[in-house]
Amino acid sequence: MRGPDPRVVLGLHRSRHERRLLTGALDLGVTAIDTSTNYLGFHSHRTLARMAGDLLPKFTVSTKVGYFPTPNGAEHSLDPLRLHRAVEQTVRDLGREPDVVFLHNPEHSLQESPSHNRDALAQACTALDDATLNGLCGAWGVASWDPSPLPEVVDATMPKPSVLMVRVGLLVGIRTLEAADALSAAWGVDVRTKWGMSPFGGSTNSSVWDRIDPRVFLRDGSDLTRVQAAFRAAYHLPQVGTVAVGTDEPAHLSQLIDALTEEVDEQAIDEYRHLLRDRVRAQPA
Repeated sequence: MRGPDPRVVLGLHRSRHERRLLTGALDLGVTAIDTSTNYLGFHSHRTLARMAGDLLPKFTVSTKVGYFPTPNGAEHSLDPLRLHRAVEQTVRDLGREPDVVFLHNPEHSLQESPSHNRDALAQACTALDDATLNGLCGAWGVASWDPSPLPEVVDATMPKPSVLMVRVGLLVGIRTLEAADALSAAWGVDVRTKWGMSPFGGSTNSSVWDRIDPRVFLRDGSDLTRVQAAFRAAYHLPQVGTVAVGTDEPAHLSQLIDALTEEVDEQAIDEYRHLLRDRVRAQPA
């Protein structure tokens, strides 16, 4: 059995929520899971409690609030009262306080003037900060799929999240990479508390992994598969300290953990980012 590796979180976005996956993760030393109120058709929390309630104390658990079920499908909201109630419901459904609660994709409700957006984000952050102070969760953070609108909205008067989660990997565009860096700087979040998600852009079976060889981003990745190399490189695009990755197979998770021993060629990463930036500049306005 391996020792705990704090750099890997088992993401449950597309997971079937099977008990064997959680026991397999523990056997590999992965002791953190990430879910959301809206995963598994808004049933993730209750499913985890029913299927693996005895295992949950062995994990640090992060989840997200921001999406709400309606008769017409999921609805996003930054309403502070709804967010606070969602955290309370999370505790009831999980049977425990989560270690981290993320504000989920706040950019989805930023559609008005900058001042309105600033107020809406500040109130949402305050709601999660209050939930933390009230003992409903251990800490709070922000998870953003597209952080581009957020840096100009953040200011020093807002509560500061403990954790920031953004997209990572070779399929992330330069605008998103730079927006993630700008948001980290605006909130003063360092790499140790910056998480990545979706390192493969949704699937390891995509044909893109047959057309490119991510091993060029490692100092010596000759013993790794392309998927393993892509996972290792994702920690530097943008730079994060932890990556949440989803799978239903413990063997796949084991392979990804094995890749963490390899060193990334930071010069190759920098050159890649320059190429991405030059490509955008060359596009017609």
